[in-house]
Amino acid sequence: MVEIHPDRLREIMRGGVGKRILIVGDLMLDRYLWGNVSRISPEAPVPIINIEDQDEEVRFGGAANVANNVIGLRGEPVLVGTVGEDSWGEIFRQRLSQKNLVPDGLIADPSRPTTLKTRIIGNNQHIARVDREKILPIDASVQSRIFRFIEGMISDIDAIILEDYNKGVLVPELVRNIIDLANRRQKIVTVDPKFDNFFEFRNVALFKPNKKETEEALAMRLDSDESIERAGNMLLDRLNAGAVLITLGSRGMALFRKNKPAAFEGTRAREVADVSGAGDTVIATVSFALAAGATMKEAVTLANYAAGVVCEEVGAVPIEHEQLMEAVLFRSRP
Repeated sequence: MVEIHPDRLREIMRGGVGKRILIVGDLMLDRYLWGNVSRISPEAPVPIINIEDQDEEVRFGGAANVANNVIGLRGEPVLVGTVGEDSWGEIFRQRLSQKNLVPDGLIADPSRPTTLKTRIIGNNQHIARVDREKILPIDASVQSRIFRFIEGMISDIDAIILEDYNKGVLVPELVRNIIDLANRRQKIVTVDPKFDNFFEFRNVALFKPNKKETEEALAMRLDSDESIERAGNMLLDRLNAGAVLITLGSRGMALFRKNKPAAFEGTRAREVADVSGAGDTVIATVSFALAAGATMKEAVTLANYAAGVVCEEVGAVPIEHEQLMEAVLFRSRP
C-alpha cells in the first residue's frame, strides 16, 4: 500500500489516543465453557463434560469485539446497540463499566434477549455451540431511542463504525439516518457489512466487505485480480463510497478509490493460524487511524499490519497499540 516512516507512524498512533469512536451494531457476548470429557452419557450417545467454575469465561463478541480492538489501540469506543432485559444484559453493562466505558448506548429491548453464543469445549476440542438470540429487525421505538442517543453524542465523537451481523439492529431506515447525520456533521463513517442490508450503506468514507460477502452480494466469483478489481469498482459506483476495501483472508486485501488505481497487498502475517476476528481488527484500525488524521492508504496499510498480527493467534484476539507499532517498524524492514 504505502510505506509509513517511523516518525509518521508515531504521529498517527499518538493522534489516535483517546479518539472517541462510536460503534453501532449487533452486540453479543461470547461465553466459553472448558471441561474434561469423562464418559459417554447413558441417556444419549453424547460426551459428558465436567466444568469447574474457573473454566468459564465471558468475552465481548460481535460489534463489541470491535470495541476490544479500539481499546487495544488506545482509542475510546462508545458501544451502541440493544441488549435484553435479562441477566446477560446486566452482565454486559457490568463488563463495560469494568473497562471504564459508558453503558448509556445499550438500549434495553424487552422483545429480545441479549445475544449469547456459548461454546462448549471438552479436552481442548470444540464440542458444541449454543446460541441464544432473536434475529428480527428492531422496532420503530428502539430505532428512535438509538438514533436519539447518537444525535446526543455526535458532537463528541470522531468517527462512527457501523458493524452489521444481520441480527436486526442496523435496519435500513436507521442506517440512512445515521449516515445522513454523520455526513452533515462531517464525521467519518466506516462500514463492516453483512448480506441483508449490503447496499443500504451509501455515501460512507469506507465500505469494508470480505470476499465471501462481496461474492454473495454481486452474484459473481472473485477468483482473479481482474474479477476483484471489477467488483471493487462496481461497489464504489453503486454505493458512492469514498473507498471500498475488500478483505481477502490469507491473501490480504484490495483498496479501491474513485479515479485511482486499485491497490492490492498480501497479508502481513508471518504464519496464518486463524482469521477469525481479523475483520473486526481491520475496521477498528482503519477507523482509529482515519480519526487520527491518517490518509486512507496509510489507514489501510496499518490495518493490514494489524490483521497480520492477530491472524498469527488462535481465536479472536484484539490488536494492541504496541503490537501494531512493532509490526510496522520491524516487519516493514527489507
